[in-house]
Formats: sequence, C-alpha cells, structure tokens
Amino acid sequence: MEVLMNTVDTETENHDGAQSEATLSPSRSLVIPKLPDDALILLPVRNMVLFPNMVVPVGIGRSQSVLAARQAVQHDQPIGVLLQRDSSVEEPGPDDLYDVGCVGGVMRFVSGREGHHHLVLQGVERFRVKEFLEDYPFPVGRVERIEEVQPAGPEIDASMLALREKALEALELLPQAPQELAGALSSIEQPGVLADSVAGYLDLGSAERQELLETLDIETRLERVLSLLDYRVEVLKLSQKISERTHETMSERQREALLREQLRSIQEELGESDEKGEEIRELERRIDAAQMPEEVDQQARKELRRLERMPEGAGEYSMLRTYIDWLLELPWSTERTEDIDIARAREILDADHYGLEPVKRRILEHLAVRKLNPQGRSPILCFVGPPGVGKTSLGQSIARATGRDFMRSSLGGVHDEAEIRGHRRTYLGALPGKVIQSIHKAGSRNPVLMLDEMDKLGGGIQGDPSAALLEVLDPAQNGTFQDNYLGMPFDLSGVFFIATANVPDQIPGPLRDRMEMIEIPGYTQEEKVEIARRYLLDRQRDNAGLTAEQLAVTDAALERIVSSYTREAGCRQLERQLGAVTRHIAVRIAEGQIEQARVDADDLHEVLGAPQHESEVAMRTSVPGVATGLAWTPVGGDILFIEANRSRGTGRLVLTGQLGDVMKESAQTALSLIKARAGELGIDAEALQSDDVHVHVPAGAIPKDGPSAGVAMYNALVSLMSGRCIREDVAMTGEITLRGLVLPVGGIKEKVLAARRAGISTVLLPARNRKDFEDIPASARDALEFHWIEHVEEATAIALRGHDEAPDGPLDAPSVAQPESG
Repeated sequence: MEVLMNTVDTETENHDGAQSEATLSPSRSLVIPKLPDDALILLPVRNMVLFPNMVVPVGIGRSQSVLAARQAVQHDQPIGVLLQRDSSVEEPGPDDLYDVGCVGGVMRFVSGREGHHHLVLQGVERFRVKEFLEDYPFPVGRVERIEEVQPAGPEIDASMLALREKALEALELLPQAPQELAGALSSIEQPGVLADSVAGYLDLGSAERQELLETLDIETRLERVLSLLDYRVEVLKLSQKISERTHETMSERQREALLREQLRSIQEELGESDEKGEEIRELERRIDAAQMPEEVDQQARKELRRLERMPEGAGEYSMLRTYIDWLLELPWSTERTEDIDIARAREILDADHYGLEPVKRRILEHLAVRKLNPQGRSPILCFVGPPGVGKTSLGQSIARATGRDFMRSSLGGVHDEAEIRGHRRTYLGALPGKVIQSIHKAGSRNPVLMLDEMDKLGGGIQGDPSAALLEVLDPAQNGTFQDNYLGMPFDLSGVFFIATANVPDQIPGPLRDRMEMIEIPGYTQEEKVEIARRYLLDRQRDNAGLTAEQLAVTDAALERIVSSYTREAGCRQLERQLGAVTRHIAVRIAEGQIEQARVDADDLHEVLGAPQHESEVAMRTSVPGVATGLAWTPVGGDILFIEANRSRGTGRLVLTGQLGDVMKESAQTALSLIKARAGELGIDAEALQSDDVHVHVPAGAIPKDGPSAGVAMYNALVSLMSGRCIREDVAMTGEITLRGLVLPVGGIKEKVLAARRAGISTVLLPARNRKDFEDIPASARDALEFHWIEHVEEATAIALRGHDEAPDGPLDAPSVAQPESG
C-alpha cells in the first residue's frame, strides 16, 4: 500500500493575533496509509445529524476527530458524518455508530484555543458503511454511496405542496425566522431535497433525525416529515397562545402598578394619604413572611384580593380584615423545641408538689415514652380529683419540664359547640373556638393545653360541646382539625392535651374513652401540714410583703389550722386561712406595734376566731337511731350522718334530706331486710307494722344519692328498733342486698381520709373492696382500724353497743383480721 507522509500544524495565527484557518505544512512525524477509492474518513458526532444540501458547523475536540479533519482538509477529501448511538461514549467503535450517514464536504476548518476546533460542512449525499478499516489513526470505512432518484407524479406534487405550505406556516410562527429561508424553501423543486431541508431545520431529537436519514423512500420520507412538522406547528400555536395570554396578564399587572404609582403620586401632591393601599401592602408583606401551608397561603391571598376591592366603609370590611389577621397570627409553623430530661422533670415535680407519688410516676412514664418515641401517638391524660389537690399546677410543671408554653382553658359551663369548634364567619363578632384561641395566645403550635372542668360541660340547642371535643382529643384525627371560623385544617397533633375533672362519671362516655384517667386523691392531715410548711406559708408571706424573720408559724399552729379551721380534700381553704394569719400580722407590723411575730396554736383564736370545725360524732351517736356513714362527693370524701326516728302511725317509711332515687331504694331495702329478720334481731315485728319510720339525712340543702349508705341506714334502723346506740368512733359504707350481702362501692380512699379527719378510729368497709387497701396512705392505714364486712350482720355486731354498755365503753365486737399493708 502506498504510504503518504503527512504533517499537520495544530493551529496558526494571522498577523493580528486572531485565530484563522489551519494551514498545513509537511512533516515526517506521522505516517498515514493511503485511503482506498471507496473509503471515507469518518467523523463520529454526538446529538447531530447531517442531511444532504445542508450547511452546518460542527465542533470537534477529540484528538482522532481533529486529526481526521486535518487529513481531509489537507487532501481536499470529504468526510463521512456518523451519529453515535450513545453520546456518553468517548472513544466510539464500529458497534457504537449507526451504519447510515451523510457525506460532507469541508468548507472551512478553524482551530481554537484549548483544543476546541470547528468544521463547516455541507451535506452531499447519503452513504452506508460496509466495512471499518484498521491501521488508521482515525475512523475510516469502506462505504456505499446512496444515489437518490427523484420521483414524480401528482401524489408527490401534492405532498410537496402540503409540506411547503406547512413549513411556511411554521416559519411565520417562529419569532425570529430569517426571510431568506422561506424563499429558499419555495424555490426547491426536488421532493427529496425539500424533505431533507425541512428535516434539517426541524427541532427534532437525534434519534428522529437519524430515522429520517435512513428513510430512503422519498415518498415515505415526505409523509414522515409532514407528520412531524404538523405536530410542531400545533405546539408552536399553543405556545404562541400561552405567550400572548401571559403577555396580556403581565401587561395588565404593569398597567395596574403604573396606575397605582400615579395615584399615589397624585395623593401625595394633594396631601391625601393612601392608608388602605399601605395597609394592603403591609398585609402582603406579612403573608410573604408568614410561612403558612400552601392551602392557607392561597386562602389568605384570595381574601386579601377581596379586601382590596372592597370599600372601607363596607360592613364586611372589618370582618374580612380580622379574619386575615387571625390567619397571619396563628403559629402555623412555629414550634417550641421539646427538651425532655427525665431527671430534671422529676426534680421539677418533686419541687412543685409534695406527695402524689403514683401521679408523678405516671407523668414521668408518659414523658419517657414521648422522649423515646416523639412521633408516637400519646394518650390524653385526665387528672381526676377534688378541688385544690394540684391538678392545674401539675400541668404547669409538665410544661416547665418539657420546655413548652402552658395554656389553660376552662370548659365549665360551656354549652355551645361553637365555643370549641368556632363560629362561622357569617355571624357578626365571630371568633375561633377555645382551642385555636389558646394556641394563638401561646404563640406556638405545640403548647401544653389544659382543658379544665371537663365534667362540667353542658349541652343544649346550640349543640353538644363534648361531641366537638371528640375530634380534638383523638390523636388519630386532630392532625386535620378544622375550626369553623378559619375554614382551614390546623394540625393539633403536636399539642400536649391535659384534661381535669372532679367527677369522672359526669364526663360523657365516648369522651372519657379517649382519655387516660389519673386519680389525684385528697391529702392526709400530715400531708397538708407539710404542704403548708413548704409552699403555702411562703407564698402567703410573699403576698403580704413579709419575710421569714418577721413571721414564723409553728407546726402546732399549722396542725390546728388543718384540724380545726379547714375540712376539705385539697388545700385551698388552708391557704386562705394562712393568708388571714399573714394579713393580721402585716397590719400589726405596718402600724408599728411589733417588728416580728411567732404564731403558735394558742394564738389562732385571736387571729382566726373560734374553731370552725369540731367533732360532733359523739353528740350525734349518743342516742339510738344515729349512724355515721361515709360519702364520696365532688370535693372529696366526707362523713354522712343517718338519723332514724319512729312514731305511732300506719307503718309508713318517710325519707327526707333531698335524697336521690338510689338512696331511697337503699333505705327501703334496709327496712325490708329488718322486717324479714325481726326475730333474729330481737325487734318487735308488730311495732314495725304499726309505727311510722322516718329516716333523715342532715344538710338537706345538698342533694345526695348513691347506694353506699345502705349499711349505715340498716344499722341506724336496727339501733332505733333495738334501743342500742352505735359507737361514736365507728363509720361505715357499703351497699346491701335483700339477702344481707354487702357489695363494694367506690371512693374508698377518699372516704377513709374523711373518716380520719372527722376523728373516727374504726372503719367498716365491704370485703370486696379489699383491693383498694393499698391505695390508702400509710399514715391513714396506721391510724385507723379496718373491718372488712361480707354480711350486714357483721357490721351490726361491731358497730352497736350492748343494752347496758356505757357510751364511752370499749369496743365490744368479734375480732376481724386486718389485711397486711404493702
């Protein structure tokens, strides 16, 4: 094979420094074999297809492509342009190239800086590669040139006419189409040349261009190009419509902005203020900075546009402005970072509350679960207990322990559903519900929200507020809670809900089912003294402006206040009495009578007056027919006296004291049981038939109900009929049946604490309530004697004295084993 010695300069520069076409000078550094007659230098290209009669610039950068271009320029040879199948291949081989390409004549070759070179090629004809040749430093192949025979006929003419008209239509839709191109298309007479020219200028992908290049049948090529061109024309028409619509919108906005600016200038010249315009712009800035959810943001902007068009004197203007302010001021995305430290939470609970160990333990368990599983659904806690035991302060301690805001919303007396879910905006003075208002005041979307007095919700024609709370307190639903006023969903899943109640039975069942009840019982006398010493006395001294050096209160005085001046489950009245003591001393110090004071038990009569509570058990039980029962009230446990009397009559049973139906049935059951066992009890059965029996429960202004007074009523009637007194240091509770069985009752812990406060030493409880013994504080278990009763006769044997026994005689009753504590 003949060998030619070729050398190529990389680039040359003209006299003024600008890069020009490459000039070739001989060199002996590279030996390139001579190409056969049917061979072509091949140029692989990415994402570009050359068509015959088409002039295009081609950028080249690969060393083989640069060498091939220079070889073609030096020997005035054409180049075969082939498309790569995969544009990411850097050094394509025969399998990476299509077989059909286009022969291109080199019109110009320009070398650039940093290895960037450019060819200007003119397509000549199609070719097909038959064989790739080796031993060349660039791709070379034997090719078959494809000659086209231009067909003729009416169908070809019709296709050419349709294609030419569609191409001219496309040129009219293009914004900057050259006029020369339309003339060039109009002058083409050959169908194949027309199809290739239109295909070359169409915005097609490389795969579609290669498909048209490989379409050798001219009629088929015309149809395919016409189909692609028709699609592109439709796209251009739609794009033009969208562009015109956008331009009109922008023009309208620009016009409005210009007019507003002119109006502002005119108002400034006239000395008038554009208060509304400034207000609208301020609202726009606030919406942009609010970071609201997309749905809420769109609603706010919609209402702002309505506000902008509405005159300021319109009645709805202020309502709409208030609504937008609510949307902007709610903490849609503001959260307090929750930092739960169990040790610190334990310290806070112990520092804020004395006792209540089971309650504090359950709160710490709840916080531990939230720390380990922040995304879990936590239960809703409900603190149940009498007033003054620290339910609200427990919620405040939880907020301190978690680093959240604390909000309290009282539900006592709420009887309108709109108070929870909000009023609709159609009403004058409409506002969101209590839940949204509390979150708004908190300033964060995850506060500790205490719903107080859950058991005092009402209901009426305005709806049932407890039903509205079902969604609020359901962790599975409150993530999309929708207030009627906002009309937008608000995520309540991050809110730490805590509910409080005095009597759980008065909470509606479905609502109670969504909460976990945590009972907070009343305090013992020792606990109250300790609470007064640790918390209440210091707080009342601070309120009165006194220091610990100016006022000291002895433990004996605190014990006297608890026992003789207060009788409650909580500590509110205790704090009031301590406040009276501190104010009394403050007056004397302010008048200059004393500089400091020490209050002892004997000084309380002067400060607080005579004792307000004293034990009246001995007086009440000094006559037959009087029994001491135990009751469970919304404010804690209390003692309940049952008084019975009889008179000549017709055997009637009279009940007074504002008793409920259940309590009346307990009295009737007790009397029926006594009549059935009159002989065993030593009672005259004929007297029961002829005498009227009157049962009265004092404090008649207070409604009373429940079955737990059955044992006390039975013993009061037995005492009356037998003439035997009931021991003054014995109190009892339990429901009875017609067979004489004693059934369990509730509130054992509260009743036992009430018995201890009243000076009782022996308590008779149903045997089936033995499981509640562990809930009783240890101080009460040690101070009282317990008897667990299964049958009412056991209670009678323990509680009633003998016929000849003195009122202060010892307890004469069968020995009953006490349960082990602990």
